[in-house]
Order: sequence, then C-alpha cells, then structure tokens
Amino acid sequence: MRAAGLAAAPVVAPVVAGRGGVLARLKAEWSAVVGDELAAVAWPEALGRDGALKLRVDPAAALELQHRVPLVIERINGFFGRPAIARLVIVQGSLPLRRRLRRRAPPALAPVDEGALDAQLNGIADPELRGALARLGRLVMARPKPEE
Repeated sequence: MRAAGLAAAPVVAPVVAGRGGVLARLKAEWSAVVGDELAAVAWPEALGRDGALKLRVDPAAALELQHRVPLVIERINGFFGRPAIARLVIVQGSLPLRRRLRRRAPPALAPVDEGALDAQLNGIADPELRGALARLGRLVMARPKPEE
C-alpha cells in the first residue's frame, strides 16, 4: 500500500492542491466573488472532487438562492477564469461567521414630536415594550411624508 501511495502522489497531488486552493481562495474572497448581498446569506463549506460546492445558506434565503444557482456558478467560474465548480449543494443552517447587524441610532425628533410620542407611550408599563415602541415610533415619525 505504501508503494502505491508513493507512486500515485505525483498524479494526485496537483488535483488535491488545486481543489483545496480553489476553496481557500473562494473563502478568502467570497464577498468579492458573489457580491455582498449573497455573501451575507451564504458561505462556502466544502468542494467535492466532482466539482460540487457545498454552500451553507441562511434558511430565510435558501429558496431565493436556489433560483440564483446558475448566476452564482457563473460568477465563481468567471472569477477563476475556468470551470472551477460544476454544481452547488445547498445546505440550510446558520452561517459560521455571521456578522451581527449594527443597529443605527433612532433619528432625532423635533421636541414637539418627541413630546407627542411620549404622550402616546405613557400608558405602557413594560419598559422593554415601551422602548421598542419608542424606537419604532421615532423611525415612523422621522420618515419623510409622501406629498399629497
């Protein structure tokens, strides 16, 4: 067995290294390859010998990504300049390095609007509910009004 492994190593090594290199480079430049929108909901996990790229996908985005499979394959193969992958295998689940969304501070309101919002929230005793409704109210009140 050892002799067979030594004899096969020169033939197999470039194939294995090529596949491993593709996956490593794909992970390193994932956002540049598929775009920020897709990179936020999918992550390349493994690349099979048959050219099947296993993608871990956020369950909420899996159906949409399923429809965009040809585009994703085209982007990846275009990035490498050759057919690096043949198909995608979509696995639903949480992403390993999921970025937390940063909450923006609610916009500042005019003192009159702030007073009106406080008056509407006076009857709410639960502080968590009151805070959530206050944030929502600020966002709604700060939104530009449609012209009539």
